[in-house]
Amino acid sequence: MTDLRQQALDYHSSPTPGKISVQLTTAAETSEDLSLAYSPGVAEPCREIAENPDDVYKYTAKGNTVAVISNGTAVLGLGNLGPMASKPVMEGKALLFKRFANIDSFDIEVKHKTVEEFVNTVANIADSFGGINLEDIKAPECFAIEKALIERCRIPVFHDDQHGTAIVTAAGLMNALDIQGKDINQSNIVCLGAGAAAIACMELLIKCGAQREKIYMLDSKGIVHTRRDDLNDYKKLFANNTDKRTLDDAIKGADVFVGVSGPNLLKQEQVKLMADNPVIFACSNPDPEIKPELALAARDDLIMATGRSDYPNQVNNVLCFPFIFRGALDVRARTINDEMKVAAVHAIRTLAKEPVPEEVLIASGEKELSFGKDYIIPKPMDSRLCGAVAKAVAKAAVDSGVAALDLPANYME
Repeated sequence: MTDLRQQALDYHSSPTPGKISVQLTTAAETSEDLSLAYSPGVAEPCREIAENPDDVYKYTAKGNTVAVISNGTAVLGLGNLGPMASKPVMEGKALLFKRFANIDSFDIEVKHKTVEEFVNTVANIADSFGGINLEDIKAPECFAIEKALIERCRIPVFHDDQHGTAIVTAAGLMNALDIQGKDINQSNIVCLGAGAAAIACMELLIKCGAQREKIYMLDSKGIVHTRRDDLNDYKKLFANNTDKRTLDDAIKGADVFVGVSGPNLLKQEQVKLMADNPVIFACSNPDPEIKPELALAARDDLIMATGRSDYPNQVNNVLCFPFIFRGALDVRARTINDEMKVAAVHAIRTLAKEPVPEEVLIASGEKELSFGKDYIIPKPMDSRLCGAVAKAVAKAAVDSGVAALDLPANYME
């Protein structure tokens, strides 16, 4: 662990502090170049944009930029570390946008006193960018922030901790249920955790066919049920009319366990109580709710996924968020709606069932991969994700009427 810590610190500090920089996209070598780049030549695109505001996409980089914005109130699993401590994560998201979808991204860390101040800050700068990726903002404030910004901004706003997690979870979980011979609409689901990711995951699973009354959500006080008087508006959506009160109660006969909570909270004895052929997504990072080796020692008929790269079936947001924005930007979508999210789910699901190219095996350090218990979702290094997910998202944006442009001919082929 000490070696990893030092390697990570060295990675972020050398040879240049941070992970991102800005590069020029046009000539700037001569006096003539500079006269075009700045004064007097720059006045011409300014006039064009003033005459037709949409020309900002023609003459500037706006259409290929995303702002990654945080207030640092929920940094990874580390808690409220503040805006500056979130900056390495936001730079990391910018790196992933560029690496996987060739999107230029700028990290912005906001210091504020109220939700309204944060919303006003972001809304007032939003038009500079093609999209907004919200990150590491604690619940329940994140719900109000995203909702307000979607209403105020004319560009896509996407809280990745909610929806990115939900999309990858839904894709992997539906594939796992297929392999286990189960239907999502008949499955009993236990969700340990009731924050932003948990609520978004369950809402998207419902859109994909899960039944709300078959979902048992737990927070730090136990089952979220209808007789509790301490629930916020978001938890109330999952208040189950049940006599069950504990994880032991909920896990008996459960088909699915989804953990977005904390380490080592699911015990081997509880795994043994689940239905035949269960699915366990233990996604707490870096330490899952139960380690795969412990779960598999308890029973051998389960499918196991975590958020870690050193186990099979990694549930990783990078499988979707760069490509969702790629598709949204390319058709100039004004929002990222449910149709686009569900399209991303099915694109990821489908790709996992296709033969895996040799270059993906090499990049992932695998000798062999085929759809099954240890391969339910694609690997992050699979270059096919960009085309598959971006195209599905862009098409869904056009079909649902939120795109300003039609799908380009031969897009992502």
